[in-house]
Amino acid sequence: MIRRRVFYEGRVQGVGFRATTCRIAAAHAVAGTVRNLDDGRVELIAEGPEPEVEAFLAAIRAAMERFLRDERIEILPPGEPFPDFRVAY
Repeated sequence: MIRRRVFYEGRVQGVGFRATTCRIAAAHAVAGTVRNLDDGRVELIAEGPEPEVEAFLAAIRAAMERFLRDERIEILPPGEPFPDFRVAY
C-alpha cells in the first residue's frame, strides 16, 4: 500500500474536478479524499496498491488535463486507512 498527496493547480475549481475524481476512483482500488483549497488549488490524498494509485492519478491527468497547469505529488507515510474515496470539506 502507498499513499500520495497531490496538489493540482490551474482552473481546477468549478469545473467538476472533484466529481470527476470520485467517478474515476470508483473504477480503481483506491481510497482517500479530494477537496478544494482556499487558495484555488485542489488537494487529493489517495492510497492503495501502487499500480492502482498510479493508474488512478494517470486517469485524472488524462480526464482533466485541459484544466491543469501544474500538479505536485508528495509521498506520504501510511496512516489510518481511509474507508473509501470521497469529497472532503
